[in-house]
Parts: sequence; C-alpha cells; structure tokens
Amino acid sequence: MKIIHTSDWHLGQHFMGKTRQAEHQAFLDWLLTAAITHNADVILVAGDIFDTGSPPSYARELYNHFIVALSKTGAKLIILGGNHDSVATLGESKSLLAELNTSVIPSVVADADEQILLLRQKDGSAGALLCAIPFIRARDVQQSVAGQSSDEKQLSLQAGIFQHYQTLYQRALDVRNELSLPTLPIIATGHLTTVGASASESVREIYVGALEAFPTSAFPPADYIALGHIHRPQKVGGFEHIRYCGSPIPLSFDEAKQAKEALLVSLDHQGLQAVEPLAIPRFQQLISLRGNLAELELAISALEKNESIWLEVLVSSDDYLSDLQSRIEELTKDTQIEVLRIRRERGNTASTWQANSKETLAELSPADVFAQRIASEEIDAPLLIELKKRYAQTVTMLQEDKA
Repeated sequence: MKIIHTSDWHLGQHFMGKTRQAEHQAFLDWLLTAAITHNADVILVAGDIFDTGSPPSYARELYNHFIVALSKTGAKLIILGGNHDSVATLGESKSLLAELNTSVIPSVVADADEQILLLRQKDGSAGALLCAIPFIRARDVQQSVAGQSSDEKQLSLQAGIFQHYQTLYQRALDVRNELSLPTLPIIATGHLTTVGASASESVREIYVGALEAFPTSAFPPADYIALGHIHRPQKVGGFEHIRYCGSPIPLSFDEAKQAKEALLVSLDHQGLQAVEPLAIPRFQQLISLRGNLAELELAISALEKNESIWLEVLVSSDDYLSDLQSRIEELTKDTQIEVLRIRRERGNTASTWQANSKETLAELSPADVFAQRIASEEIDAPLLIELKKRYAQTVTMLQEDKA
C-alpha cells in the first residue's frame, strides 16, 4: 500500500497582506500529479486543512475542487481536523464527500469504531487499518475538576490523550482479528506537539504549560504514525516510523529556508517498508535578510530582480533612522521584490518599552507584546512562571472557542 502523508495546508492564509491562493492552487495541482505518478492508494492529511475556522470562499473552492479531481484517480482521501480547523466547517460536507471516496474526521467521537478505518488498495484488497485521530481538544478527553492546578490539568489531559490512543489501537487490533488478517499493518495519526519536535513562529502552541508536548513513548506500537501541526518535516525522536511531514508552503519567514515535502509511505503485511520524501517545489519565494543598510544593499542587489520575491528585512543597526522603511523600499525600487516586513534587531535592552519605541505592532506577535509588558515590571520568578502559564492558557481557550 502507498500513502502520501501531508498536513498543515492552511488554505485561506492571509500572510502580511498577501493571499496564498496561487501557491495553494499550485500545491494542490502538484499533489494531484504526485498521487497519479506514484499510484498512491491513499492521501492522508493530518490536520489544519484551513487556516481559520471560517475560511474564505476561494479556500473552500480549492478544497472541493481537489477532492473531486482526486476522486477520479481512484485514490482515497482522509481528512483529519486540526487545531486551526472548525469542527462544524469540516463536518458540514462529511456525508457528501463520502460519496467521493473521502473520509472526514473533524473531531474525536464517542464511538471508537468511527475512527477506525479500513484502508483498501486500488485493487480492493485490504492495505492497512487506520486509527484516524484528529486534533484532540481538552473537552474531548477530560472533565473539568474543581481545584485542579494548571499542572494537574496538563497531566490529566496527557492521560486522556494517551488513553484515547490506546483505546483506538486496541480496537484496531480487535478489528484485525475479526478480519482474520493478523499481519495487516496499523497506522495512527495525530495533530499535536511531541517531545523533541522543532517548531516555527507560525505554529500555535496547542497545550498549555511545561507539559504540552506529548511523550513519544506514549504512542502505541503502530507501524506508522502520521503527524501534523509542526511545519518542519522531521522524524520524531529519531524514529523512522513517527513523522511530521511539515507544511507544503512556508507559512512564516522563519520557514523560508526549509525544504518542504510530502511523504510517500509504503507498507505491506510485514509492516513499514519505506518512507520517501517527495520534494514540493517553491511556488513563491520568501527570503529573510539581516544586516545594516550597507550589507542589506549588497544582499538585495544580489537577488533576482525579475522573480517575485516576498522579503523580510532584519536591520541589525541603523535603527535610529526615522526614514528606515523608505530607505529599504528604495533598494527594491523597479524590481519584483516586495518588502513585507521590516524588523529591528533587538539588543540586550530590547525587552523594555523604551528600547522598542520605534517598533510597530506589525513587527510584534501577541506573545511579543505580552513579553514586553511583563518585562517592564519587577516580578518574582514564581509569579512570572504562573503569569506565563495563565497567558498561554487564555490564548489556548480563545483558539479552541474559535474552532
């Protein structure tokens, strides 16, 4: 059986005033071609199909057109909800898309059987069993207990996630026995942060506090575990069978240098046979440059002038200049280079309001604003830790409410 593992499409992302529609269309065209070229039996999307719970109409159109096109190839599509996805938005077309050989799992459900899918190869034979696990919200696996501390809530959440994985894996074993296919491989999915995973600035923290990362050892012994949420492709804990495929396009400037890929996973009744990275072309250049004005002038002059480039500039000095933005924009005049963000490098005193008085909100994330605010106060270490936890908890609750 051949499965293409992808995740974190973030259809509909609005990036610093720019739409990603053309890039996402090009990626979906590439993915459709890859499915045909490699004769894939299944395309598995491990969460964050859309960037927001209320995606723009063009994003929904891209999604629907891809599903229709893929259904004509004979490949099955598995769609799993992520933390950016709305359960209602994904679920509204679930029954309709089932007629197009597409299974949508927007959220955790009470009946474990609904999350156990028998994946068939194009010839109709059984290829694998899938424990289809989307993003797990706290309310899916734990009950609120009065008086629990933040750490106790985190331990309870991890225990709930662990139990959900174990329950589904055991059910998959039972189904395998019922089918009299004792060597049928079992696959699991997930949309979460695991211990040791390397993230980027475009990744929202899902779980709160120091215990947010799910231990790798807590996963069941599945033949392959297809993960989403982290945008950089990577093995988890060095294990060949536990993988993040990453996002198909760079979703922030700190992902600009990452090689983006999908993963072609080959399995048979002896288990996992191979995981082959499929390099995804770069459809829009994102480049981040750092230096003083003289260094930046040299770096910008070396860029391809006739290629569309979205540029981030990190100014390491000369930040006292009041006309910094116009000077940078003058360097890209009469080119296809668009400067989307200019940032000033922060020195040792950059955490104070005074040192950052020249920064604009466009240069700061909500976490930056919070960090600067608490840095302006004299706060004892224990209270500081608690404030950070409370802030992270509030952000997570707001994100879940939006979903």
